[in-house]
Amino acid sequence: MSPLAAGFWGAFFGTAALMLVLSLAAYVRTRRHVALLAALSAAISASFVVAYLGWLPMEGRIEARVLAHVAILAAAILSPMLMSLLGLLREPGAPERVFGGFALLALVVIAAGWLMDPPEALMLSWFTAFSAGTVMLVVAMRSAAGGNRFGRPTVAGMALLLLSLAGLSWIALDRTVAWQVHAMSALAGMGFLSVMATATWSRYSYLLELSEVMAHGPSYDPVTRMRSHTETGQLVGDVFLHRDAEERPVGVLAVCVANLYALENLHGRAAFNHALFLCAGRLRRCVPQTVEMGRLGEDGFLLLTRSMDDLRGLEQLARQIRDGLSRPVSLSISREPGRMDARATTWMADVGVGVLATSTKVRPAQAVSTARAMARTAWSYTTRIARFDEKAGQIAEMPLAPPLSVA
Repeated sequence: MSPLAAGFWGAFFGTAALMLVLSLAAYVRTRRHVALLAALSAAISASFVVAYLGWLPMEGRIEARVLAHVAILAAAILSPMLMSLLGLLREPGAPERVFGGFALLALVVIAAGWLMDPPEALMLSWFTAFSAGTVMLVVAMRSAAGGNRFGRPTVAGMALLLLSLAGLSWIALDRTVAWQVHAMSALAGMGFLSVMATATWSRYSYLLELSEVMAHGPSYDPVTRMRSHTETGQLVGDVFLHRDAEERPVGVLAVCVANLYALENLHGRAAFNHALFLCAGRLRRCVPQTVEMGRLGEDGFLLLTRSMDDLRGLEQLARQIRDGLSRPVSLSISREPGRMDARATTWMADVGVGVLATSTKVRPAQAVSTARAMARTAWSYTTRIARFDEKAGQIAEMPLAPPLSVA
């Protein structure tokens, strides 16, 4: 092996070692899910590379047989881990079925391999490993298209894994390949480890934060990571400040969730807190940065803006909020971090949105109470959005779709 190739593989093993150290730190801090996935990813990847670089004390037919076993075992362990990272093993019994299925697949391939010559067994294991990797890549792409926030990192990780696997297979067949093949394989392996470490930590840090949120309830600001009720009052005062000065337009949106208390009665306070946490996260993602947000009671949110662009698109923003918050979600009812990701019940927020275009001349309390009353009235509307009809002088339902402009 050339010095350049050795340097790239040294960087790979350094990345794997760093990942193992971080997994140990996560284990010490009780982040055991993070530790397990990170340690397995690093250990399996490093073992695979050691075997395929020819560093095991064997050669010929025995080496081919061992490489066949390594390939299928790595595929059988990494594939369920990727599915777990994507959140596809939440159904009761799903982890056991998936891990059992891949274990059975590995046993069948190994048993079939012993009925063949070692080179043929190695080809069978390679074909199975590449097929499993391709299937996982397609699954990750479907998850990414469906809005799974871990879908894109997993797609990138699987693409890098397949690239590294192809390079290492080439190296196993021809020990005299150019250093560029070694460099490509090592860099792809480092990329896979980095992507998996980042995605794994992001997923379980989210679950740990969620466990804290569900333990404290809606009076704890991290539930929504928005302004608390007191700070929302200060926000309203700041926006409507100096009412005696020049009159300025203000957009007020109130969002109220009708079925939060029914959810609490059915599944407990933990499910209530989880639903509120998810609604707040979705709300932040669909609202422009120029819109100020805060809590409005225990079942709602208040949005304020003085941006003319936001004011012109106030009704469209209301539709985006309604659509963003009304998508079904799987809620957990357990407060234990280890069981936080288990599916318990599917829930869809029954949202009402009140849209009020007013000015700084209006009393703040009146503007907020009017918008909230409109949001609660919107629960009875098909569109779930209410606005104030200036001509009729009363609350009215917003049309199903924006009116078409006439040239």
